[in-house]
This record gives sequence, structure tokens and C-alpha cells, in this order.
Amino acid sequence: MKLNRAMYRDIGYACASLLLAYCLSGVAVNHIGDWNPDFVIMKQTVSLPHPLTKDEMTSEQIAEFGRLVHEDTYKVYDFPTADQVKIYYDNASLHVNLTTGEGTYEKVARRPLFYQVNTLHLNRLQGWKWVSDVFALALIILSLTGLFILKGKYGLARRGRWLVLAGLVPPMVALLIFELQ
Repeated sequence: MKLNRAMYRDIGYACASLLLAYCLSGVAVNHIGDWNPDFVIMKQTVSLPHPLTKDEMTSEQIAEFGRLVHEDTYKVYDFPTADQVKIYYDNASLHVNLTTGEGTYEKVARRPLFYQVNTLHLNRLQGWKWVSDVFALALIILSLTGLFILKGKYGLARRGRWLVLAGLVPPMVALLIFELQ
């Protein structure tokens, strides 16, 4: 019993930070249809002082467009159509309709903290799957040792048994409902 408590305590402490990171990432990924957990995409509408044509475009004019959106240097630009120019910056782009003088600027930035925890949780780092596997094994040990921490009326033989069974209900109901469809 003493060894069981020591394992539960020490493994619990060792897993706490990574468990919190995985939980935060899990909530973010669960709502991926509602928002992008990895990136913040900022959009801004811009208006040119006067309409232009493709033939009037110069490198200096492209640089001037960049100043409208507070970009110092562009990487490259192209003309998707005769009356449109798309300018690419680091992690941003500006798409301008030369006829109307209206454009859309989009800037992409990593969402702080969420990007990093999602990188871990979704195994985007080479070799991380082995760390993730060790972590999963540690959580299995943590769960099993936790079952035997308490004795008596709060232990697995009495109240604990019902709580373990109650924990099985949500996944079983979900499987029955969604697997039958």
C-alpha cells in the first residue's frame, strides 16, 4: 500500500504539467469548427487613394501598398487577373482589386500557448510520439494506482466502484448513440 501511494504521488506530480497541456489542447481541438486553435487570422480592408491598372504597377507602387498595411518589405507579388494584384509578406498577404481600389489584407500569427500545446498533443514534433506513449503509460499507471488509494466505504469495494461505473456511462452512451447511426 505504501508503494502504491508513493507511485501515485510521484507519477501524478511528474505528469501534472503535461496533463494540463494536453487538456488545454484537447479543449481547443474539440472546438476546431468554432475557431482556429493554432493561428489568429487578422483581416483588414484597405482602400487605395485612386484606381490603377496593371501597366501602372511598379515595385515602388507595390512597396507603397505595403506601407498602407504597415509592412516594410514584400517577398513577391503576382497578378491573378488583369485587374488584381496579390502581394505576399512574411505571414501576410494583400489582395487588391486595381479597378475598384479595394483590397483585403490578411495576417497570420501563431496563437500563443495553444499553438505550442497543440504541437505536442498532435505529435507534430519528430520523435514526440515516444514521449507521448510513455506519458500514456504513466497515465495508465496513475489511474490504476489511484483506484487503490482509499479503503473502506470510500474505496473501490464500495463507493469507488459506483464512481468508476459512472465514469463508464458517458462513453458507452455516446458509442451506442453514434455507432448505431
